[in-house]
Amino acid sequence: MISQPSRHCTVELHALPSRIGQVRRIISAQLRYWHLDPLIDQAALGVTELLTNVHRHAEPDKMCTVEIELLLDRLTVSVHDHDPRIPTVGDSDLYATSGRGLALIAAVSESWGVRPQGDTGKIVWFTLSAPSPLALPPYPVVHGATPDGPLRAHATVRSTLTR
Repeated sequence: MISQPSRHCTVELHALPSRIGQVRRIISAQLRYWHLDPLIDQAALGVTELLTNVHRHAEPDKMCTVEIELLLDRLTVSVHDHDPRIPTVGDSDLYATSGRGLALIAAVSESWGVRPQGDTGKIVWFTLSAPSPLALPPYPVVHGATPDGPLRAHATVRSTLTR
């Protein structure tokens, strides 16, 4: 039995350089709200790398969905795009300016992987170890705000970022 419900946030966007920074700020704000400040740098780095891969490589379009979910002591960050090609960790030259994104994610995360979604693309994900739910403070109740916070954390929030 799960005593604490999961905390979940979803953002849809075109993986354009200007949008990647916006999503990084959204993820950081959401993790701050969940009192997971120690995970912000790793999560922001990972989501930046995954969205950069979508921007550089995804076909036929750059539309994608970013999800973060906190379930018990595990934060999962995932990016779903419409390209069915599976990414691989490459051996990049020491002085290369690209090609190390997945290796970086592997280095800073607890685990990572790819789930093919047939003709609809793939999901690339990584996990970070989070404090125990018992150690997390309860959501604050603020007059005039929803009890679920700035992004309605218990519900799936669809924030569509377009050009």
